Amino acid sequence: MRRLTWRFWWAALLMLTLSRLCLVAWQWPRVSAVDGVWPILFGGLRFDLVILGMMIVLPAGLAPWFGHFSIAEKITAWWFRVCWFLLVLLELSTPQFITEYDSRPNRLYVEYLDHPREVFGMLWEGYKFLLLAIAIGIGLSLWLGARLFKSGHPDKALRWYWRPVVGVAYVAFCVMSIRGTLDHRPINTSTVAFSSDAMVNTLPLNSFWNVVNAVYLMQNEVSSFDLYGKLPIEEVTQIVRTAAGMGDKILDPHLPTLHAQTASVKRDKPLNLVIILQESLGAQYSKSLGGVGLTPELDALGKQGWWFERAYATGTRSVRGLEAISTGFLPTPAQAVLALPRAETGFFTIAELLGRHGYYSRFIYGGEAHFDNMRGFFLGNGFNEVVDLPKFIAPKFVGSWGASDEDMFTELDRVLSNDTKRPTFTMAFSVTNHSPWEYPPGRIVPEGEPASVVNTVRYADFAIGEFFKKARQSAYWDHTIFLVVADHDARVSGDLVPVKHFHIPALILGPGVTPKSDPQIMSQIDLGPTLMSLIGVDTIHPMVGHDLTQHAANRAMMQFGDNYGYLKTDPAIGEKLVVLEPHKPAKVSTYKKPAVFSELDTYVRIESDASLEREALAHVLWPSWAYKEQRYALPPVKK
Repeated sequence: MRRLTWRFWWAALLMLTLSRLCLVAWQWPRVSAVDGVWPILFGGLRFDLVILGMMIVLPAGLAPWFGHFSIAEKITAWWFRVCWFLLVLLELSTPQFITEYDSRPNRLYVEYLDHPREVFGMLWEGYKFLLLAIAIGIGLSLWLGARLFKSGHPDKALRWYWRPVVGVAYVAFCVMSIRGTLDHRPINTSTVAFSSDAMVNTLPLNSFWNVVNAVYLMQNEVSSFDLYGKLPIEEVTQIVRTAAGMGDKILDPHLPTLHAQTASVKRDKPLNLVIILQESLGAQYSKSLGGVGLTPELDALGKQGWWFERAYATGTRSVRGLEAISTGFLPTPAQAVLALPRAETGFFTIAELLGRHGYYSRFIYGGEAHFDNMRGFFLGNGFNEVVDLPKFIAPKFVGSWGASDEDMFTELDRVLSNDTKRPTFTMAFSVTNHSPWEYPPGRIVPEGEPASVVNTVRYADFAIGEFFKKARQSAYWDHTIFLVVADHDARVSGDLVPVKHFHIPALILGPGVTPKSDPQIMSQIDLGPTLMSLIGVDTIHPMVGHDLTQHAANRAMMQFGDNYGYLKTDPAIGEKLVVLEPHKPAKVSTYKKPAVFSELDTYVRIESDASLEREALAHVLWPSWAYKEQRYALPPVKK
């Protein structure tokens, strides 16, 4: 078993490397355009070790105990023949899949197995020579696998005291191969993403891993239709379009929410855009929003710009906030689209939109951007660059989650100061306000226990204040619109949908932004369209949020686990909240926000409101449908 195991390991590693080299040579113009040779080869080695570690871990771990038995040798030989066949089959399928879909084989490879007649009919009619070549390749691989991995020479039995030692050593090697890194987060697809060319980012992977990973991720694609009920998709679309004020004109039947937006603010040339996303900075910490008063710097800035008194997050995790802010997409009970396979490429983002208007887009993150697939998603959907911890220049403080907020703001100031005449969009995401509550010493005087959320919030606020003091003296200040907004509140708990824990600060600053305190209910998804107006960009996009420079939103949507909340202003009685729970009738209540966070929300159950319930249901069904059918995108660029 030991000889078979390592023979398979070396043979498969060589085959995958040769396949990757052939793909690099075939796609050389695109690979060379992004200086991708070494990132592809080094990243490819890491992912090949991952999949080979998975394939050999069981035989390697059992070999010291059972490798001297003939039956174990025969079973192992057949196992490696099957693995070899699958690896070769996926690599042989890769060139044609790239030709058709501009990606290594992914979830489509499996989904099309549901339609074997149509698929094989298409292949037979249009690709006879390709099928013949693949058949020959498979035949050769089966012959080679039978030759390489044949039984007949069982291992020499180890002494009993060596068996656990050797077994543990083999398993430890495999586990480290599977983990792919010594960092505190395991390797994932985003780890090896390095360019804005999504196809090139798949070349470091191997096709077997890419298909298996896509199938695994499909379990996260929970559908709202399965949980909350059903409506005809035509009605769903009409409700969502009407609520967003899009009118009756549909620009593209395939992209039903695509519509034109004319900027309400006219600029001589479009301004730069900076979005600062603050980790876990709920309204509960802001005195201006009824909180405990830990953010004096942010509260002071709120008097200098457009301060939203009733902004609401769409979820309770950073990835949900990133989804809402960067794409304007509505929340669902599934994972946020950053982590879902159908959104790897071709999914709408503000970066892609602004890229079509000549902007250069970047994402700055103090941690490791492969966490939550941030790097992969952003580079695959319009961002030109990801600047994360490994690219930071001499950070002064690095904690468990990454560089301090001050280091993040230093990087932000550096890139903005070095920008040329080309307009830019920069989204920066902080990390400090997260357990285990680490921050640089000497910046604040700690209150109580130093390692606490109270002190990281105070430090995060300090860093915001210091950045804006510097930014106001910079050359970029007069031609940049800034948004400061939280991704979500900290530690959300309570009611079916605890509304006050979705309440977050949101502030827009910049040229021509009139200071005001805005009391309307609004959502993170409204910020994208609003910012397009403020930077002066006339555009076409699929976002269903409101341009708040022209229309009030007066509604917000919140996903809390499997529960969905839809909060809307009712002119007659104040505010209503619809709560949808899986497989239960909708619950409708009046809602009263507490004057201060320490008080309880007030919910009073009322009779059914059929119209509002359908509106709420439509808004949670539509994103599930749009994601599955890939209807949330920009139309292809005309060549």
